[in-house]
Amino acid sequence: MTASTMKSWLLAAVLGCTVGTACMAQGFPGYTGFWVVGNHATNRCEIVTSNPVIDYTTIWFGTGPYQSLDDAKLARSTISACPKENAASAGSRNPEDGASDSPR
Repeated sequence: MTASTMKSWLLAAVLGCTVGTACMAQGFPGYTGFWVVGNHATNRCEIVTSNPVIDYTTIWFGTGPYQSLDDAKLARSTISACPKENAASAGSRNPEDGASDSPR
């Protein structure tokens, strides 16, 4: 065998071990990460810490794993199926409430 053939085989072995290790890490129960799931029961996209079971009745989609909570939040904000959360404006009120700013 030539030196270049040995280098090719060695490179292939190193790459194979690297990919295999990364794939196996996700399958172990001790693997931690964050997933974004669509929940029909709450009609929201939630971030969970365990790999979701997609049953299409309660959970209709799941993405992940993400390395951090911030990564999962960013992913959730880019998923078009997730409803956008609108925060109520501070100080707003319904004019029909009968409250008035002017003294009586």
